[in-house]
Amino acid sequence: MVAASGLALPRVSAPCPVRTRGGLRPAFLRVAQPVTLPPPQLRCCASTVDDGVVSAAASKPRLPRVVGMGSKLVGCGSAIPTLSVSNDDLSKIVETSDEWIAARTGIRNRRVLSGDETLRGLSIQAAQRALEMAGVKAEDVDLVLLCTSTPDDLFGGAAQVLSEVGCTKAFGFDITAACSGFLVGLITATRFIKGGGFQNVLVIGADALSKYVDWTDRGTCILFGDAAGAVLVQACSADEDGMLGFCVQSDGNGQKHLSAIAANDESILSNTNGVPGFPPKKATYSCIQMNGKEVFRFAVRCVPQSIEKALQEAGLPASSIDWLLLHQANQRIIDAAASRLDIPSDKVISNLANYGNTSAASIPLALDEAVRSGKVKTGDIIAASGFGAGLTWGSAIVKWG
Repeated sequence: MVAASGLALPRVSAPCPVRTRGGLRPAFLRVAQPVTLPPPQLRCCASTVDDGVVSAAASKPRLPRVVGMGSKLVGCGSAIPTLSVSNDDLSKIVETSDEWIAARTGIRNRRVLSGDETLRGLSIQAAQRALEMAGVKAEDVDLVLLCTSTPDDLFGGAAQVLSEVGCTKAFGFDITAACSGFLVGLITATRFIKGGGFQNVLVIGADALSKYVDWTDRGTCILFGDAAGAVLVQACSADEDGMLGFCVQSDGNGQKHLSAIAANDESILSNTNGVPGFPPKKATYSCIQMNGKEVFRFAVRCVPQSIEKALQEAGLPASSIDWLLLHQANQRIIDAAASRLDIPSDKVISNLANYGNTSAASIPLALDEAVRSGKVKTGDIIAASGFGAGLTWGSAIVKWG
């Protein structure tokens, strides 16, 4: 018998009843001699690229699929566009001011893609910096998760990113969960390690919401910026496990409060030769539409509850948190959540003033700055929480390093 992974399994016959002194006894109650099986050698099928030719190749054996395997964060990196747009710059475009924006959001500046810059390019830079910090070679990465709602290619960008980074033995795919994307990707990475035997997983959060902003709407254009951030999640023993607890949730009833809806434009084909209803209309997306008050109410209610659930799963009190790292959406949301959790302001990580809301990039971008500045140290416990469109939200209690 052969399992899906290609491992040979011992053949088991049907449990026939066995006659005993007390009558018929099922075979599975008999005392059997112990059988020692060799440890499984799990291999994955990957592809290598030599001189432009793609060929299948078996990777090195993965780690055994031990349910108790842990995972830890060992490296991070980030990248931002060169163009900085200040509140004063926006005041020349829409009716607003630096004081008005800062008082309501905490934002002073944001970065926006310009020239030849692409989201893929930012993602590659962030990934390379995370690998450099971790001291891991690109060819040793097993999986790349690109968490984005704004890929350069409609069909996803993970494969392009991993190829340009040099992750020649890795599989990759995109995760779309808006501003919760990185948090979802981080949790997904730990599950692939725990149950799939993966050794190194690269998680990238990247978004360029400037492409979907109505720059005449002062209610939304003041909020968003572009960026990318990445972490390298690595397998470790259960005793070293850095994913202490997590909680993820969704509620589609709140979708109307934050969205960018697909819309149909008129077809460019004028002559259909009488074929009714053909061709389908070309689809485009609306600019970001947001009910700010409802999103604020949702965030300040659900984020603290989500963190408390993650803490409960981790078996830790709120007092054990060294750093609170929320999706950088609005400083008032961050402050309200910290207050409800009784976390002092000096334990709150925030870089919102410099970058605005960078969606899936906001958590890894802020984490990277905090680690490189020496604020976050090895062994620190971080309560991270992402929330946004969908509605989706989630939290994770993680240990750095």
